[in-house]
Amino acid sequence: MLFDSGPEDFAFERNTARLGADLGQVETIVLSHGHWDHSGAMFSALGAIRARNGNRTVPYYAHPGMFRSRAMRLPNGGLRFMDDVPGIADLTAQGAEVVCTAEPRAFLDDMFYVSGEIPRVTPFERGLPGQVRKTEDGSGWEPDELLMDERWLAVNVAGKGLVVLSACSHAGIVNVLTHARASFADVPLYARWAACIWPVPTRRSSRRRWRRWPISSSRRSPAGHCTGWRAIAALATAFGDKVLAPSAVGKRYSF
Repeated sequence: MLFDSGPEDFAFERNTARLGADLGQVETIVLSHGHWDHSGAMFSALGAIRARNGNRTVPYYAHPGMFRSRAMRLPNGGLRFMDDVPGIADLTAQGAEVVCTAEPRAFLDDMFYVSGEIPRVTPFERGLPGQVRKTEDGSGWEPDELLMDERWLAVNVAGKGLVVLSACSHAGIVNVLTHARASFADVPLYARWAACIWPVPTRRSSRRRWRRWPISSSRRSPAGHCTGWRAIAALATAFGDKVLAPSAVGKRYSF
């Protein structure tokens, strides 16, 4: 299972080669959300996978909201446009079997689970302020700060519990893990991976509240580069080094 591809071909090809990843074993692709820096190498990924799997098509899970053009509203009212993610027709032409749905799905013999839209239940996780998207009729722009197309991915590891992958966590890591626990109430949360963790528990009162939220129940919490050193320091203070483990390109985790 391939979860996102990164922003561009060279990084994907170099990193998978250096990791010695057997792309012929990839049976499914999931795109976490509709941002170009998570999908820029998708055509290269599909080509590399199919070159090693006998040219079979590859199921590709997407949310219908991912395919709208997006931009950031600038302070002066102008727009900074984002590259679009690959569209359904182009993905299909490259050998993807696109499953485009807002509903949760289990796949690969029910080993993996991709969520539906993540309920926003916290008052402080506000998405991506300033983001807008094209209206459905293409005539203008509308607010899109919540990024409702973002999903989390999970696998239930035997003898461990639920491992949750959350990519950028634009939905907020507390919202993500609250939804994961509600979706699998009888499965303990073992670990969660996120490139960016929101919010940052900067005050002592905030840290006390964090310990009551689902992030505190995970036994492993690798945090990616987008989290930033201030959040890493705050999380380490709140949960300790045995839970928090900064993640980086090239790291392997085995269960």
